[in-house]
Amino acid sequence: MHIRLIHNPRCSKSREALSLLQVSGHAVEVIDYLKAPLSLAELSCLQQKLNLPARAMLRSGEDEYAALDLARPELSDAELLAAIAAHPKLLQRPIVELEAKALIARPPELLTEWLLQAL
Repeated sequence: MHIRLIHNPRCSKSREALSLLQVSGHAVEVIDYLKAPLSLAELSCLQQKLNLPARAMLRSGEDEYAALDLARPELSDAELLAAIAAHPKLLQRPIVELEAKALIARPPELLTEWLLQAL
């Protein structure tokens, strides 16, 4: 089983999720998405695994969100994913991937229940 964590080490919620995964005893591939941004194709695949609209993947409190006027409801998923690809800070975190599924682990406690169901 391959677990991947889309991670920001400066984020307390992301660090909590990493700790929960490490305690679970499973091997975890940690992706620091600010140092290694996800491509548009990877973001699209991630959206499918999350089974959520692209808007749910956005961090609306970031300065880039306002600067790019991303609150406009007419923006398509493709446009929002392109904004995330160009500005990785906009990606919600932490995100845990397990094979064909993914979860935005906010709050991190969601992760424990999700892992029990997914495993």
